[in-house]
Amino acid sequence: MIDDPVDLDSYQGVCHLFSALSSPARAATIHLLSEGEKTVGELVDSLDISQPLMSQHLRILRDSRLVNSRRAGRSIYYSLADDHVAHVFLDAWSHSRHEEASEAPQSALR
Repeated sequence: MIDDPVDLDSYQGVCHLFSALSSPARAATIHLLSEGEKTVGELVDSLDISQPLMSQHLRILRDSRLVNSRRAGRSIYYSLADDHVAHVFLDAWSHSRHEEASEAPQSALR
């Protein structure tokens, strides 16, 4: 008996999410925001990238609905859209760090 074919279009959302996280600067931004709300200036200082480049990365993350922004006076604060974003990122980051450690030569682990 043949099962119904998988609807590949149903995976577009998850592919869009991982595409948004495919830049090291955007992944690091998500990681920093998992620790709490940050201003653009704080993110620029932490990542040592230009403000225009940070703004481009934040636009992609906003368009992907991964981060929210709020204005307070002259500052714009960014935060994760919800706890799911942090969980997805932190699980993937932990997994990648675990793989890196398991690939290290045994002498480096001693």
